[in-house]
Amino acid sequence: MSLSAGAWGDAMVKFGNGFGAIAGFLGVLLLVFLAAGRASGRIARPLAVLVLLGPAVVLLLVGLIAPLVRTVYLSLYNDDSSRFVGGENFGWAFTNDPMREVLVNTLLWLVVVPLAATVLGLVLALLVDRMRGQAVYKSLIFMPMAISLVGASIIFKFVYEARDPSQQQIGLLSQTAIALGWDDPPNWMLSQPLNTFLLMAVMVWVQTGFAMVVLSAAIKAIPDDVTEAARLDGAQGVRLFWYVTVPMIRTTTVVVLTTVMITTLKAFDIVRTMTGGNFGTQVLANEMYSQSFVQFNTGRGSALAVILFLAVLPLVAYNILQLRKERAVR
Repeated sequence: MSLSAGAWGDAMVKFGNGFGAIAGFLGVLLLVFLAAGRASGRIARPLAVLVLLGPAVVLLLVGLIAPLVRTVYLSLYNDDSSRFVGGENFGWAFTNDPMREVLVNTLLWLVVVPLAATVLGLVLALLVDRMRGQAVYKSLIFMPMAISLVGASIIFKFVYEARDPSQQQIGLLSQTAIALGWDDPPNWMLSQPLNTFLLMAVMVWVQTGFAMVVLSAAIKAIPDDVTEAARLDGAQGVRLFWYVTVPMIRTTTVVVLTTVMITTLKAFDIVRTMTGGNFGTQVLANEMYSQSFVQFNTGRGSALAVILFLAVLPLVAYNILQLRKERAVR
């Protein structure tokens, strides 16, 4: 379908305006940098600091602080922001029965996915490091990280596809169940609470490679003299792993665990793509989207966004503290 002359002209005008705004911003930035480079005397250092930090601070204010303040503001109003309701939206989030199920599901994701991904990543790191051609195996295990969560969801949607047993199965899980003697496997995405754990498996599959790579690097960073001293003291196998390896990589393990927790709290793509939050699989991030852009209740949607932000904030702060401690030790 071709664009009309008027539509084409409007598109070109919008493109020109956007290009002009970007060019103007870059031009002003260039002039400021030139002025800072030629400055001397007392104003040289303050001007350099202002030039280097100024654009970053402006972008931070526009891209993060302003939306955060507006979201908090909207969370205190009703669905169309015409009436102040105070904490009513937050009360609804914690007292409404369907929302309690959403919060329980989110908490379940927050416990199961990080633990499973971290434990699997640690086991794979230990096993793969003992194999020849470990780079190839690590690349294959890490590869899901290169796939978007939507792409991973579509892949697993076919894996979980269920048909009547009399028909030819295209779902790997259903076909495997039938091959093992299960005559009538269920529709996996309709079976509660199994469907929630099957959705978690997608996130675990994606995040395990990240955990493996980071933990493998931490294990290789353990000094050889520490390991040799432990072996001379009689530590072997499980004892060596539990009493030497685990304590030496504790900080890295915590960082991996909390990083996966942050990603899990924001889990939206998997639920939205595979079930849409139906059949008892709803989580906080998807409910926030549904309230804001499906039911057009900006007050409740904003309240859920604030709750999600407050839940992520302690994890981010803890991660920063752990990384600072690790750098101080080094």
